[in-house]
Amino acid sequence: MNIKDCRAIITGGASGLGEATLRNIVKNGGKALILDVSEERAMKLKDELGENVFYKITDVTKEDEVKGAVDYGYEQLGSINTVVNCAGIGIAAKLLSRKGVHGLDLFTKVISINLIGTFNVIRLAAERMVHNEENEHGERGVIINTASVAAFEGQIGQVAYSASKGGVVGMTLPIARELATYGIRVMTIAPGLFHTPMFDSLPEEARTSLGKMVPFPSRLGFPEEYAMLTESIITNPMLNGETIRLDGGIRMQPR
Repeated sequence: MNIKDCRAIITGGASGLGEATLRNIVKNGGKALILDVSEERAMKLKDELGENVFYKITDVTKEDEVKGAVDYGYEQLGSINTVVNCAGIGIAAKLLSRKGVHGLDLFTKVISINLIGTFNVIRLAAERMVHNEENEHGERGVIINTASVAAFEGQIGQVAYSASKGGVVGMTLPIARELATYGIRVMTIAPGLFHTPMFDSLPEEARTSLGKMVPFPSRLGFPEEYAMLTESIITNPMLNGETIRLDGGIRMQPR
């Protein structure tokens, strides 16, 4: 699919990886709808980037909100042929600590947003995509999910986060196999250490130290590099059913 033909829904599109993806799609002539809980940031992006950007304040865990957002996206964009799932949260909590046992409500919240929220958007967007006309490659759409290297090398304190991202990796192939019938591709990106808003609270020294853990390049990844990979996935019809690590070769240690 040519990126200029993208009619995209981007969850978590108001900041970080989602924002970089949004900017890249719009810069190349596509149109996009931001699904995010941050109305202020989404409005600023729309004002900055212009008429090809839309937004709908959406909690991805809510069926009615996502369905309404997909319907709105279809009306505003004319069709939906691309989904990029970036909405997610990260927490640090041990199974057992001085504060007590890991809270079940906290575990449930992370799974609900990162895994169930991703699935919720996929299923409702795919319901629309199957009615698209095929392009010259027989494609009707592409879905890109965001996992993490924590899906493979979760650190101590990442049990909820790793479980949620492992779930995203695990459902990629079965969904890709099912949607292949309709010409819809499904891919997942597993980023390593990227400079997103989750890192903004850390001092510069701490961010530099984390970056040095990466074999090469020895720095935190840039959100624009994530956006570059989404463009490669969108434009290469042979990419399907796989999770791609985007991590500079890092393999996380236990702590």
